[in-house]
Amino acid sequence: MSASVAKRTIALALLSLSLLGCATGPKTSSDDIGPPPRVLIIGDSISIGYFPPTKELLAGKADVVHNPGNAQHTAYGLDKLDEWLGDTPWDVIHFNHGLHDLKYVDETGKRVSPPEGRQQVPIDQYKHNLETLAKRLKKTRTALIFATTTPVPEGASGRIPGDANRYNDVALAIMRRHKVPVNNLYAFAISRLDEIQRPHDVHFTAEGSRLLAEQVVSHILSALEDR
Repeated sequence: MSASVAKRTIALALLSLSLLGCATGPKTSSDDIGPPPRVLIIGDSISIGYFPPTKELLAGKADVVHNPGNAQHTAYGLDKLDEWLGDTPWDVIHFNHGLHDLKYVDETGKRVSPPEGRQQVPIDQYKHNLETLAKRLKKTRTALIFATTTPVPEGASGRIPGDANRYNDVALAIMRRHKVPVNNLYAFAISRLDEIQRPHDVHFTAEGSRLLAEQVVSHILSALEDR
């Protein structure tokens, strides 16, 4: 065999191997990329505030959904949970109840100043309800994140400063027992309330909600990485 023929033979062999590799190698088309992970956020008006920036920050990384409306208190959450979960599996569920549980209401359920009413869900009932919620959510085999209840400032209507901490103590014990990771928004917010929370109000400024969203996103991404 001449040198030129040998070179052409080698070149054809290498080309054949190259084409074979292209035919049998891993597919990288967009058809092989599955749907983005699905994240459900359950919570009251505080979560409604941080939901838009959370969704924005996770764009392209996850499909983020908030439960319809306000999740209110634990009794309401128990009543609505199956409806919120639906039939589609979730990859992460970030949830909280607390501010509506600890607020003071009259016999009609209207928010009132503490001396004129009772807490909507007393702390013992909150403990029972949250325990039931945690057990129900664990059955989904979804990555769970519990967000602690954010602080109640002085002058907030229908609530007493310090109650959020008491309710959080109960919640944290439950989450430890069920090995549910915690996003401690209370601890994050308490040291900077003057900067991020509205005066005499449990709600946050737009910038405050965005800062809370960054904490939420950090925990969600961590949960997705661990799955």
